[in-house]
Amino acid sequence: MTPTANETRSVVVEREIPYAPEKIWRALTQPHLIAEWLMKNDFQPVVGHGFSLRADWGAVDCRVQAVEPNKTLSYTWAAYGLESVVTWTLTPTGTGTRLRMEQSGFSADQQQAYQGAKHGWQQFFANLEQVLARAD
Repeated sequence: MTPTANETRSVVVEREIPYAPEKIWRALTQPHLIAEWLMKNDFQPVVGHGFSLRADWGAVDCRVQAVEPNKTLSYTWAAYGLESVVTWTLTPTGTGTRLRMEQSGFSADQQQAYQGAKHGWQQFFANLEQVLARAD
């Protein structure tokens, strides 16, 4: 089934990670750690804070929408005509945390951005797991 012009799609990545939500939260909200797994940034976990993520290919303009420490983090993600929202959800499990990331808001005509995000988030998650493995 192909999406119609007014439907949007989401990229979802979900992983079971063998670390406490508090440790993962630090990697999602501390700028020096975000820079290690995602991009250079001026992030602050404060609702309404505007920040940018910067890479060799350009920048992403973001604004924090929701902060619930160790549980939920949401921010807008705007780059190259894509207006989307990234939402992180942390759920404690018996062996660590179920980490879910959803980037929503891809329109039918943004196939390249959608495919790029599907690939990119897999790499970002791999980087995040490496940062968690060596972080205190």
